[in-house]
Amino acid sequence: MKILVIGGTGMIGGHAALYLKSQGHDVTVSGRKPPQATTELANLPFLQGDYVAGTFTVDDLKPFDAIVFAAGADIRHVPEGGDYDSHVLHANGEAVPAFAKLAKEAGVKHFIHIGSFYPHIAPELLESNPYIRSRKLATDGISALADDTFHALSLDAPFVVGTVPGMSLPMFEAYTQYAQGKLGMPAFGPAGGTNFISTQSISEAVAGALENGENGKAYLIGDENLSFADYFKLFFRAAGNDVDVPSLDQEHPMLPDGAIFTGRGNTVSYEPDAKTMADLGFRRNDIARAVNEVVAQFKGA
Repeated sequence: MKILVIGGTGMIGGHAALYLKSQGHDVTVSGRKPPQATTELANLPFLQGDYVAGTFTVDDLKPFDAIVFAAGADIRHVPEGGDYDSHVLHANGEAVPAFAKLAKEAGVKHFIHIGSFYPHIAPELLESNPYIRSRKLATDGISALADDTFHALSLDAPFVVGTVPGMSLPMFEAYTQYAQGKLGMPAFGPAGGTNFISTQSISEAVAGALENGENGKAYLIGDENLSFADYFKLFFRAAGNDVDVPSLDQEHPMLPDGAIFTGRGNTVSYEPDAKTMADLGFRRNDIARAVNEVVAQFKGA
């Protein structure tokens, strides 16, 4: 297929783009800025665009058989002086379905949206948390467009770990330095835990969705359930640092309470259902491998 990856210059979309390319697809990446020159993404065709600003046209999207949408707005993307709630509700809840509608008008046959697990695992927060509500609106808006001419679905993912070779990823660079003991911070994880998935598993799920995904479905995907302390411990072990990494009921500078919508001290645990695995066929038990890959990339940075 000719595939366009929106958000293809970032970690999740970039990994998916390179994986789909390795599977024989003709892949173009898109973002507001070109991909980092230090990555293989720089060798792929690039389409500049901003879905929030509405810069894409029908003619931009007409050449493609499929679109993988790996973008979305969170606290990192709010314009300076902008209102967080209003921004995410517009960028996710309105602009994402509007972009999917444009893709349908352009004759794109397949639309794979990478969304968030929060509407599945914490529906009680939909009214009080604008970010979670915005993600639900995005997924529902895309599913509503699905019909015989537009095969559209959502892969709703938990916390993601992974990398793209050569890509600068400040969060994981900092995690690696932390695990090496370079930041002068005590080793611990905040109380509680969640589900994690690797970029590799997501990329395989995308490929599975293009072939076998159920039209209009919002899949809850995920891999391993870990405490936050055990997650950080994987980084310390990968860095060769055998210190104790306890679970403490206190805010963590590298995983602040604001990033844990289900609340520090709470544990999210689930398994992808049998139909999800049958349809999508992504690998499981991949978190330690992914962490080792991350640390190996940034250990010398």
